[in-house]
Amino acid sequence: MKPTFLNQKKPLLTTMIQKRTPGEIIETIKKAIPAGADAFGIQIDQLERQYHKEEIYREIFAAMEGRPVYVTYYRGNQNGDRPDEELAEGLHQLAAAGATLCDVMSDFYAPHPDQVATDEAAVARQMKLIEELHGMGAEVLVSAHFNKYATPLRVLEAAKMQKARGADISKIVIHTDTMAQQIEHMSTIELLRGELGIPFLFLTSNQCHLIRRIGPMMGVCMYLCVYEHDALSTPMQPLLRHAKAIRDNFGLFESEEA
Repeated sequence: MKPTFLNQKKPLLTTMIQKRTPGEIIETIKKAIPAGADAFGIQIDQLERQYHKEEIYREIFAAMEGRPVYVTYYRGNQNGDRPDEELAEGLHQLAAAGATLCDVMSDFYAPHPDQVATDEAAVARQMKLIEELHGMGAEVLVSAHFNKYATPLRVLEAAKMQKARGADISKIVIHTDTMAQQIEHMSTIELLRGELGIPFLFLTSNQCHLIRRIGPMMGVCMYLCVYEHDALSTPMQPLLRHAKAIRDNFGLFESEEA
């Protein structure tokens, strides 16, 4: 059966990996599988450019033993200042290699501080790219990193834009500076769950990281976690063993597994 991030009975433990070489990625995969990883997320933009090849991607994906893989090909990191057209070709290459879920930034072709483009020509090009990735058999996540606080209604507005462009999964990341904001984000999740109509990945960064741990209990479609924290990993992403303990002992999914 083809791996998928969609229609899962419980939030997947998606282990994010940011490494410079294929060997380091595969080594982490082999550690994370027995630790309980359900899926993997590879930030290819952190992989040294000499390894951005379809045959290398296939080797990495094969090490996952049939688990779904989410891939990013963001601006910056090892991609430097490459134009978005080249990044789109990188996503095509990843889809051809068998990536399950490809991340399309929602300001592709028209960079914006909130990563949500409204330029009609850019939106049309995004929709064409998403259609092409779907045609290659890939699922598509459309992402926006606001890098600031946003109200529940603003998050829903952006997520609906992503859905309209063809997203299978919406991803919104915003800043959180206070516990009051963190509590408000629970309302954001409930709003998305009730009104969006597609799976969503709502994450917070900066000072409070509670949502990254309990969000999937409330409707966020997966955990983004790490096997271990190192120089390149995202500090606010919880450890795989911690996320697994939270999910498996929360008691919400026992009836689905009975």
